[in-house]
Amino acid sequence: MPKSSKFRENWLRPFFFYGNNRLSLFGGAITTASAFVLVGFWVVSVFGHGGSKNPYLDIVFDLILPGIFVAGLCLILAGIVVRRSYLDATKQVPAFFPELSLKDPMFRQGLDFVAIATLFNFVIVGTACYRGVAYMDTVSFCGATCHVMKPEFVAYHGSPHSGVACTECHVVPGAVGYVHVKLNGTKQMFMTLFHDYPRPIMAEDKIPAASSTCLHCHDANRFIGDTLKVGTSFASDETNSQTSSLTLIHVGGRDSFARLSGIHGAHMGKIEYVATDDTNQMISWVGKTNANGSVTEFVSAGVKAPSASKRRLMDCVDCHNRPAHSFDTAENALDKEMAQGSPSASLPFVHKEGLRLIKAVYPSGEIAKARITESMIALYRSQYPAVWNRQQPQIQAAAKALVEIYSSNVFPSMKVVWGTHPNNIGHNDSPGCFRCHDGSHTAPGGATITNDCTACHNLLVSDEKKPKLLAELGME
Repeated sequence: MPKSSKFRENWLRPFFFYGNNRLSLFGGAITTASAFVLVGFWVVSVFGHGGSKNPYLDIVFDLILPGIFVAGLCLILAGIVVRRSYLDATKQVPAFFPELSLKDPMFRQGLDFVAIATLFNFVIVGTACYRGVAYMDTVSFCGATCHVMKPEFVAYHGSPHSGVACTECHVVPGAVGYVHVKLNGTKQMFMTLFHDYPRPIMAEDKIPAASSTCLHCHDANRFIGDTLKVGTSFASDETNSQTSSLTLIHVGGRDSFARLSGIHGAHMGKIEYVATDDTNQMISWVGKTNANGSVTEFVSAGVKAPSASKRRLMDCVDCHNRPAHSFDTAENALDKEMAQGSPSASLPFVHKEGLRLIKAVYPSGEIAKARITESMIALYRSQYPAVWNRQQPQIQAAAKALVEIYSSNVFPSMKVVWGTHPNNIGHNDSPGCFRCHDGSHTAPGGATITNDCTACHNLLVSDEKKPKLLAELGME
């Protein structure tokens, strides 16, 4: 007997005979449908240009769909084992297994079931995969579904980049960036599943270079010139005394004559640095490449020149390190909200008490919400009954505003507190500019990185009540 006939008689006929049961047929339909979806994806990936760029795409097509495929195969095997055991136990195993022929009604019925079930499963699996991939391209997947990213998700919605998808800034275009983020994302997924993620989560060196992401929208050579910044602050006295500050910031850039000026202009050349901590807040060495190609090295006092392997090329994100996930200080956050009218400055000591409440340590966000609200109401009800009787709506609004300030900046479960994520723009709330411009980074010839305030800004008004200049500019 030919080998093909032996194979058909000893293997194919028994396989299809025992496999002609609902469990095996359903498994076959699942396996076939998932195989069609996988092959379709591979074809689009190789020959098409309209696929998704989501770094988590392979979780669906390399993990979930193959898992469904294998599950279908297991169902086929399980159905065969169950039916064979049943027929053996009831002595219904035929002496000769039926021929594989479309004339056999049982065989045709099985094929019809598989065909119809495959069609339905193909639609279901394909639609589910499409919707899953589309969902993974959304901000809510990165921020809301992954609960450990709640601090960044909340800060993102209050940033100028709230309309920009996460992948636009965090995924470098091209194969290298795609593979890096895919591997990193898979690792993070398992860290989340096993609750083995860091608290707090720090960006460290995971932010791509601005040339790969930011500069697709922003023009690094744009000349901005000088900008006026107006700041409003409140004192901690009974009347919450309000003062204003005006600062002229020399942003500069490259003008139409290719001349460099201001903050941007001074940092447009090649500058390297070495940091001694993971968050790049302690910079010990700075190397600036001059126009003639020479390099001037500025070393912090008592530090030896580091090896070249530790050097990092200065980038936009080294100063603009919190462009879409900025966390404020308690003082700044409260001053901003009070300048908008709530908490109302008409409430006695609201700045002092509000600052105390939002800077207090609470076990959780829910407890913080309850205690802040209760404390504000109790304060004015007990110590300022007349104010409580007249201004209950303002007091309740103040409590709500304080809760919002706290909830937008402090996340106890992730150990994110005031100052956890420093902003390198400026130098009042964190080292920022003073990481290099502190006057202690010295070159061999004695020159230092300038710490002249006027090189970056001019303080026009400093904490004045109703400054005349503000009125003259029509900004009072």
